[in-house]
Amino acid sequence: MSLFKSVATFGGFTLISRITGFLRDMVLANYLGAGAVSDAFLAAFKIPNLFRSLFAEGAFTTAFVPMLSQKLVSEDKASAIKFASKSISALTFFVTIFVIIIEIFMPYVVLILAPGFADDPGKLELTTTLSRITFPFLLFISIVSFQSGILNSLGKFAAPAAAPVILNLMMILSVFIFVPLSFSPAEGISWSVTFAGFVEILVLRWFLHRQDVRISPFYNIRKLLKDSEIITLFKRIAPGVLGAGIYQINMAVDLVLVSLVGNGAISWLYYANRLQQLPLGVVGAAISVALLPILSAALKSEKIAEARATQDKAIEYGALLSFPAAIALIVLAEPIVNILFQHGKFTATDTLQTASAVIAYSVGLPVYVLVKALSPNFFARGDTKTPVKYSIVVFTCNIIFILILMQFFGHLGVAYATTLAAFVSFWQYKRGLQKRGYWEFSGALIRKLLKIGLASILMGATLILAQYLLDLYFETWLTLSFGIKIPILGVLCGFGVASFCILAKITGAMDISELIRLLLNKGKKDVPTKA
Repeated sequence: MSLFKSVATFGGFTLISRITGFLRDMVLANYLGAGAVSDAFLAAFKIPNLFRSLFAEGAFTTAFVPMLSQKLVSEDKASAIKFASKSISALTFFVTIFVIIIEIFMPYVVLILAPGFADDPGKLELTTTLSRITFPFLLFISIVSFQSGILNSLGKFAAPAAAPVILNLMMILSVFIFVPLSFSPAEGISWSVTFAGFVEILVLRWFLHRQDVRISPFYNIRKLLKDSEIITLFKRIAPGVLGAGIYQINMAVDLVLVSLVGNGAISWLYYANRLQQLPLGVVGAAISVALLPILSAALKSEKIAEARATQDKAIEYGALLSFPAAIALIVLAEPIVNILFQHGKFTATDTLQTASAVIAYSVGLPVYVLVKALSPNFFARGDTKTPVKYSIVVFTCNIIFILILMQFFGHLGVAYATTLAAFVSFWQYKRGLQKRGYWEFSGALIRKLLKIGLASILMGATLILAQYLLDLYFETWLTLSFGIKIPILGVLCGFGVASFCILAKITGAMDISELIRLLLNKGKKDVPTKA
């Protein structure tokens, strides 16, 4: 499958997942608001996800997927699946022990990660209770991530991308089940999180069986620790664990500092980050996930020119989708937050605070996506040490930026610091790839990126003009009823997409004929195009 098709498939199903995620967040905002209970639940939901990149999408899979992809190329499917079974067995063993330890010491974990809750014993106790309910989700989602890695290596991207829909739907359903029963909605939602992780395992297991893949996760752990393949895997994982650990410490520091701001701050940043995660998850994650096995296979086959061309296309697709998305989020931040979340307990003040954070995050969105497109180039080569070094630098910069900016901007300081740290990360990856001779920006690619940026900025100007005309006609259109605002926002988004496509065609940022060719020719590989 070509990079374009892989990205389109994964991104399309991820988009469905993100849409259901927004429905989930609308329900959460309506019933939990942005106060103490909301902060407690979101902290409890965030704690297992702090370690998710370590045991799931992070260190383990970035080491596992290239090894599995290379086995599929150089050996046979049976040996690759046997390796996958042994890997999942090792993962399950160690993550289970980790979950048990954290469950025992959860009160101290919560106090460390959210010290601002110490002044409110009720809030601290609630967060501890909810965290103990949600934390087993880490084990389940780690197994799901390995299952997804196997399917991705086999060129199957749809099921892994759609799996999170299960979590979103179960969280929504739990609210409507438990609220009428006067049961704590926060506890009900927490139980649904853990249960959804288990269901995702069963669903992906079924898809693996359809590919004639049957995983046996019950290998003797003593034998596994002496297995040469598992030893090699863990040698590659070790630097990644440190790198992912640095990233998670970064996230933990964010949570610690934001908890000190006061009630609502955690919720404002959560909802803002969720909006940023729509394009980041659809575009950035899709490119990263699709690119890793394709690059691994190309490099294993010593097709260096093909690997470089694939990397170029990954950057181009990332920019083509993330640049206009960032501009649209900046221009439409307040309308989007107002319409999606300002209901029930979520107030107008919460909307303004969240929208400001959306803008701060969105400035760095394209850079996040480009980093997602560049980092697989190291992992595909089995180089997990270099990203660790980069992570340490980014971590240090992020902490410095937060400590400085929070003094002036409060919770927004965290968002601004995250964006600045993303620029540091991008500079490191660009310089590192160029220095090693792996890849560098060509003149044609730079010209293409400039054209995409110009088309995006012009699109933003048309959206500002459109909102100005709406306010002239309706006085202030955001004061209209929900039923009227929804279609207006839909028209604005459609207008933005249409104007970007026209401007991209005029500036030469996007070749419509090439896009049609890629959509129609399923089996053909992506090839470089002239800028």
